[in-house]
Amino acid sequence: MYKQELPLLFPDNQDLLKVSKSFRDPFEFLNMLNDEGILKTDFNTELGNISYQVACHQRVQNFGMLTKKILELVPGTTVNAIERCSGHDGTYGVKLETHDIAIKIARPITKSFKDANFDSFTSDCSLAAHHIENSLGNIQEPEHPISLIKKAYGIRA
Repeated sequence: MYKQELPLLFPDNQDLLKVSKSFRDPFEFLNMLNDEGILKTDFNTELGNISYQVACHQRVQNFGMLTKKILELVPGTTVNAIERCSGHDGTYGVKLETHDIAIKIARPITKSFKDANFDSFTSDCSLAAHHIENSLGNIQEPEHPISLIKKAYGIRA
Protein backbone atom coordinates (compact mmCIF):
# COMPACT_ATOMS: atom_id res chain seq x y z
CA MET A 1 0.00 0.00 0.00
CA TYR A 2 2.66 2.52 1.06
CA LYS A 3 5.09 1.43 -1.64
CA GLN A 4 2.80 1.41 -4.66
CA GLU A 5 -0.85 2.36 -4.21
CA LEU A 6 -0.60 5.59 -2.21
CA PRO A 7 1.97 7.16 -4.57
CA LEU A 8 -0.40 6.42 -7.45
CA LEU A 9 -3.27 8.09 -5.61
CA PHE A 10 -1.21 11.12 -4.52
CA PRO A 11 1.61 11.53 -7.08
CA ASP A 12 2.29 15.16 -6.13
CA ASN A 13 2.71 14.51 -2.40
CA GLN A 14 6.50 14.64 -1.92
CA ASP A 15 6.34 13.55 1.72
CA LEU A 16 4.41 10.45 0.73
CA LEU A 17 6.91 9.69 -2.03
CA LYS A 18 9.76 9.85 0.51
CA VAL A 19 7.91 7.41 2.78
CA SER A 20 7.15 5.16 -0.19
CA LYS A 21 10.81 4.96 -1.20
CA SER A 22 11.88 4.21 2.38
CA PHE A 23 9.26 1.58 3.17
CA ARG A 24 10.45 -2.05 3.26
CA ASP A 25 8.93 -5.46 3.70
CA PRO A 26 10.60 -7.08 6.76
CA PHE A 27 12.38 -9.67 4.62
CA GLU A 28 13.32 -7.06 2.05
CA PHE A 29 15.05 -5.25 4.93
CA LEU A 30 16.74 -8.42 6.23
CA ASN A 31 17.95 -9.21 2.70
CA MET A 32 19.40 -5.70 2.42
CA LEU A 33 21.30 -6.27 5.68
CA ASN A 34 22.51 -9.65 4.38
CA ASP A 35 23.68 -8.11 1.09
CA GLU A 36 25.62 -5.52 3.09
CA GLY A 37 27.20 -8.32 5.16
CA ILE A 38 25.77 -7.06 8.45
CA LEU A 39 22.94 -9.54 9.06
CA LYS A 40 23.89 -11.75 11.98
CA THR A 41 23.58 -15.33 10.84
CA ASP A 42 24.59 -16.99 14.10
CA PHE A 43 21.39 -19.04 14.18
CA ASN A 44 21.30 -21.74 16.84
CA THR A 45 18.08 -23.59 16.01
CA GLU A 46 17.38 -25.51 12.82
CA LEU A 47 13.92 -24.95 11.37
CA GLY A 48 13.60 -28.19 9.42
CA ASN A 49 11.22 -28.49 6.49
CA ILE A 50 9.12 -25.36 6.00
CA SER A 51 6.21 -25.15 3.58
CA TYR A 52 5.85 -21.54 2.46
CA GLN A 53 2.99 -19.91 0.56
CA VAL A 54 4.33 -16.89 -1.29
CA ALA A 55 1.99 -14.03 -0.44
CA CYS A 56 0.18 -12.33 -3.32
CA HIS A 57 1.24 -8.89 -2.13
CA GLN A 58 4.88 -9.88 -2.44
CA ARG A 59 4.40 -11.11 -5.99
CA VAL A 60 2.67 -7.83 -6.87
CA GLN A 61 5.54 -5.82 -5.37
CA ASN A 62 7.92 -7.89 -7.49
CA PHE A 63 10.86 -8.20 -5.10
CA GLY A 64 11.22 -11.95 -5.31
CA MET A 65 11.21 -14.69 -2.71
CA LEU A 66 13.27 -12.87 -0.12
CA THR A 67 11.53 -14.63 2.77
CA LYS A 68 12.60 -17.99 1.34
CA LYS A 69 16.13 -16.71 0.75
CA ILE A 70 16.52 -15.48 4.35
CA LEU A 71 14.91 -18.55 5.94
CA GLU A 72 17.29 -20.76 3.97
CA LEU A 73 20.25 -19.01 5.61
CA VAL A 74 19.33 -20.99 8.73
CA PRO A 75 21.33 -24.25 8.78
CA GLY A 76 19.18 -27.38 8.65
CA THR A 77 16.33 -25.55 6.94
CA THR A 78 14.62 -26.35 3.66
CA VAL A 79 11.86 -24.15 2.27
CA ASN A 80 9.25 -25.58 -0.08
CA ALA A 81 7.80 -22.44 -1.70
CA ILE A 82 4.53 -22.50 -3.58
CA GLU A 83 3.31 -19.53 -5.58
CA ARG A 84 -0.42 -20.18 -5.59
CA CYS A 85 -3.41 -18.19 -4.46
CA SER A 86 -4.65 -19.26 -1.03
CA GLY A 87 -8.23 -18.44 -2.02
CA HIS A 88 -8.79 -16.16 0.95
CA ASP A 89 -8.79 -12.82 -0.88
CA GLY A 90 -9.91 -10.54 1.94
CA THR A 91 -13.42 -11.52 2.96
CA TYR A 92 -13.99 -14.07 0.15
CA GLY A 93 -12.65 -16.93 2.27
CA VAL A 94 -14.90 -16.21 5.24
CA LYS A 95 -18.23 -15.50 3.53
CA LEU A 96 -20.74 -18.31 3.84
CA GLU A 97 -21.55 -18.26 0.13
CA THR A 98 -17.89 -18.40 -1.03
CA HIS A 99 -16.04 -20.24 1.75
CA ASP A 100 -16.24 -23.68 0.11
CA ILE A 101 -14.95 -22.24 -3.18
CA ALA A 102 -12.09 -20.54 -1.32
CA ILE A 103 -11.15 -23.84 0.34
CA LYS A 104 -11.20 -25.51 -3.09
CA ILE A 105 -8.84 -22.83 -4.43
CA ALA A 106 -6.46 -23.59 -1.53
CA ARG A 107 -6.37 -27.35 -2.24
CA PRO A 108 -3.26 -27.27 -4.49
CA ILE A 109 -1.38 -25.56 -1.66
CA THR A 110 -2.74 -28.03 0.86
CA LYS A 111 -1.68 -30.97 -1.33
CA SER A 112 1.79 -29.52 -1.90
CA PHE A 113 2.27 -28.87 1.81
CA LYS A 114 1.11 -32.36 2.81
CA ASP A 115 3.35 -33.95 0.16
CA ALA A 116 6.30 -31.98 1.54
CA ASN A 117 5.84 -33.48 5.03
CA PHE A 118 6.47 -30.10 6.64
CA ASP A 119 7.67 -29.33 10.16
CA SER A 120 6.05 -25.90 9.97
CA PHE A 121 4.20 -23.83 7.42
CA THR A 122 4.12 -20.13 6.84
CA SER A 123 3.11 -17.22 4.67
CA ASP A 124 3.91 -13.54 4.87
CA CYS A 125 0.13 -13.05 4.68
CA SER A 126 -1.50 -14.00 7.97
CA LEU A 127 -4.95 -14.24 6.35
CA ALA A 128 -3.64 -16.69 3.76
CA ALA A 129 -1.79 -18.72 6.41
CA HIS A 130 -4.87 -19.16 8.59
CA HIS A 131 -6.98 -20.00 5.54
CA ILE A 132 -4.44 -22.68 4.61
CA GLU A 133 -4.56 -23.91 8.21
CA ASN A 134 -8.32 -24.32 7.81
CA SER A 135 -7.84 -26.06 4.46
CA LEU A 136 -5.34 -28.46 6.09
CA GLY A 137 -8.02 -29.43 8.62
CA ASN A 138 -6.55 -27.37 11.45
CA ILE A 139 -3.85 -29.98 12.10
CA GLN A 140 -1.23 -27.33 12.86
CA GLU A 141 -1.09 -23.58 13.35
CA PRO A 142 0.97 -21.51 10.94
CA GLU A 143 4.03 -19.64 12.14
CA HIS A 144 4.78 -16.20 10.76
CA PRO A 145 8.17 -16.05 8.97
CA ILE A 146 9.46 -13.47 11.47
CA SER A 147 8.52 -15.86 14.29
CA LEU A 148 10.53 -18.56 12.52
CA ILE A 149 13.56 -16.25 12.34
CA LYS A 150 13.11 -15.48 16.02
CA LYS A 151 13.03 -19.22 16.75
CA ALA A 152 16.18 -19.72 14.63
CA TYR A 153 18.03 -17.16 16.75
CA GLY A 154 16.81 -18.90 19.91
CA ILE A 155 14.80 -15.89 21.07
CA ARG A 156 11.92 -16.80 23.36
CA ALA A 157 8.79 -14.84 24.26
